[in-house]
Amino acid sequence: MMNTTYSDVWDLDVFFQGGSESQAFREHLETLKKMKTHFEENAIAFHPPQSGSDADLVWNLIEEAKEVMLYLRQAGAFVSCLEAQNMHDRKADELRGEITSISADFSSVFTKFQQQLSDSSEEVWEELLQHDRLKEITFVLNEWRQKAKDKLSSTEEALIGALSVDGYHGWGQMYDTIVGSMEITHEGRQLSVGQANNLLSSPDKQTRKEIFEKLEEAWKQNEELFAKTLNHLGGFRLTVYKKRGWEDIMKEPLEYNRMKQETLDAMWGAISKNKAPFVDYLNRKAQLLGKEKLDWFDQDAPVAESTSTMSYDEGARFILKQFARFGEEMAGFAEKAFEDSWIEAEDRAGKRPGGFCTSFPMNDQSRIFMTYSGSMSNVSTLAHELGHAFHSYALRPMHTLNRNYAMNVAETASTFAEMIVADAAVKEAETKEEKIALVEDKLQRSVAFFMNIHARYLFETRFYEERKKGIVSADKLNELMAAAQKEAFAGSLGEVHPRFWASKLHFYITGVPFYNFPYTFGYLFSLSIYAKALESGENYEEKYMALLRDTAIMNVEELAMKHLGEDITQEAFWEKGIKLCIADVDEFLELTN
Repeated sequence: MMNTTYSDVWDLDVFFQGGSESQAFREHLETLKKMKTHFEENAIAFHPPQSGSDADLVWNLIEEAKEVMLYLRQAGAFVSCLEAQNMHDRKADELRGEITSISADFSSVFTKFQQQLSDSSEEVWEELLQHDRLKEITFVLNEWRQKAKDKLSSTEEALIGALSVDGYHGWGQMYDTIVGSMEITHEGRQLSVGQANNLLSSPDKQTRKEIFEKLEEAWKQNEELFAKTLNHLGGFRLTVYKKRGWEDIMKEPLEYNRMKQETLDAMWGAISKNKAPFVDYLNRKAQLLGKEKLDWFDQDAPVAESTSTMSYDEGARFILKQFARFGEEMAGFAEKAFEDSWIEAEDRAGKRPGGFCTSFPMNDQSRIFMTYSGSMSNVSTLAHELGHAFHSYALRPMHTLNRNYAMNVAETASTFAEMIVADAAVKEAETKEEKIALVEDKLQRSVAFFMNIHARYLFETRFYEERKKGIVSADKLNELMAAAQKEAFAGSLGEVHPRFWASKLHFYITGVPFYNFPYTFGYLFSLSIYAKALESGENYEEKYMALLRDTAIMNVEELAMKHLGEDITQEAFWEKGIKLCIADVDEFLELTN
């Protein structure tokens, strides 16, 4: 394995040859449309079950819907990869529109089916759940029944779904188009937003400041477009909630993440009470950089001179070595991902910013997207995305409907994988400088989850309150964001980033509302699992995979009680994870004394 060279460009041809012009993909979409139509015909003829003897009919319809979902996910994953690898692929944009439309049609018929199924009496429902096959998906079926009761009639929900294609989702796609067309000039090179973002971790303070200012200028030039986009996304959501009679803006995100408000409050409560050590870290970092206070663009600045870099192959080998220490399955899985070119990591123009992992369920494979430029932070990101892919791998024995885990637990597996690698890097550091750099890399993550994401959460909750009163101007959005950052960073920053709301893709994602707190949840939740793994020593992999397999069939409070024996509605649970991060602060302060 030592001399293996891995490709840093992914292989998509194994799914559909020919990229966005693929004939095989066109055939896939045509088959998908036929399957969707067939399901529609059967679903329209379906009426609320009258007795337990209708269970076979219900099962057959669910199986049919499952096949449509698999084809849809496969198509969605392929187009996501095409859009990410080349933001100027107009054909991929067209395909995205086509898939969104098919998905909306299917979704409205599927909602109608769910509502008809849920309209059966309590007695019949209990009989249905005793059916051999339906028993396996009880949790999901009960969830459907509850959601159906919460929504409008199937006709009204179908109308919302149809209007969301060019309304709601259209605005989300508009954001991607604007960002895709943006470029920053630096030292004679035209950089995409993603490439420019990578330079914010440059050791050269002039580069960081210049890139930040150029990006800020670019966001400013487009801020009216971004403000309009954000307002329409928020407005669409609020209107739908109002029609359904939902008062609480957090209802959908909490239900989506299968968690209680008490759990979320306990998490932020524990974090808010424990910010002082992280302020100490940020103040020490400012001092090391020769500043009174850190500015926003200094957060990712390296403080140690000998920041080690790793080529893509070295990074891959380092990850494989550390995963192997945790367990054979994880290491073997990651090796396959590297060998079979599952990862798009090349540093080139034209790619979209950020990183993600998407699964191709019909092949039991995943694809990982990122831009790798050799930093330890890149190695952590790569491990993070491999953690997502491993989660999908662990769920393979489960029924397709029992694999739909929410975002908060999705971030658990990824952060866990990242932790294995980050901890190992610190332990293996050969010099003091290197150790400082690596401990700091871990602390940057803690600050991101406890402060940056807290700022996003504060901003978003306040934005929705303002949006209820009417359109929120770009100036007001800047004001809300600056205030949220000052509060979340406990006053430790000098210059903040008021246009962060424009620069962060997460505010414009239409698939998941409130794309912020689940990251912090996943981080702290995985810290507890990691602590358990260290405690139990060898062979924790089996227990870890058992936990991952349960992530889509119970709410998080039950999951934590079953696998960790913990009550996560209490601040005490969250404080355990925070303490591990405070230990990193102590180590950093000692190393830099």
